[in-house]
Amino acid sequence: MDSEFLERAFIQPPQSDGPQAGRARMLMPAPVGITGTGIDNPEPDLLARMDPGHVFMMGDNPALPPMPARPTLLDFLKHRMQGITIRHLLTSATKALEDGRDDTIVMACLLHDISNGCLIRSDHGYWGAQMLAPYVSEEIAWAVQYHQCLRYFADEAEGYTYPESYNRFFGPDYVPPDYIRKDADFARTHPWYGTARAVTLYDIYFFDDSPTPDPDIFTDIIGRNFRNPEEGLGFDGSPVAHMWRTAIWPNNLL
Repeated sequence: MDSEFLERAFIQPPQSDGPQAGRARMLMPAPVGITGTGIDNPEPDLLARMDPGHVFMMGDNPALPPMPARPTLLDFLKHRMQGITIRHLLTSATKALEDGRDDTIVMACLLHDISNGCLIRSDHGYWGAQMLAPYVSEEIAWAVQYHQCLRYFADEAEGYTYPESYNRFFGPDYVPPDYIRKDADFARTHPWYGTARAVTLYDIYFFDDSPTPDPDIFTDIIGRNFRNPEEGLGFDGSPVAHMWRTAIWPNNLL
């Protein structure tokens, strides 16, 4: 791998303070992010750089906004979500709120792509539902999971058509895999179908430069519908705490 690119992309110069101070800190990209892309794996070159002045990053990355010791959902929305995704989530939830939707639907809209924004894109509904399950109602987590499969299937009675954006994303001849079709069939017969379907109605992509709504407008709704653990997300010992810690420290080697 080109040495200049390696330095620019994966090696931070030494910091005067903070974790691992005085040594260059190397960032090892996650395999899931480069597998199948043709991008050279920097692992051998980074391993070859190890010496007393070079270590692999563990802990806070100063390139990212710092997180409080006991982070809440709002902290993740403000400090760990990619720009396009947080604008999308906040706009979707704002539109649901303006339409007078109940808390459950507004929260599901606010959280439906949380995995996309701070963790992983593939099967984001399933990942997101797992991240959220200990902290929201079962119905909200269910809607987050099943919005993913329902996005692929129109429901004219509910006013939902197949997204034109999906034709551009995947091509007009794309056919979802069997597990998506099976889960969509299951969701259509479920008592909470309307909740997940409502998420798809507000799941409109925004790629312009329109202002991002202020996350704080959802403080009260989050307070009523999200159980922020006293220890902070990632430190409460829940079965999914590691997912939140990964979003806090996404560049940890191990």
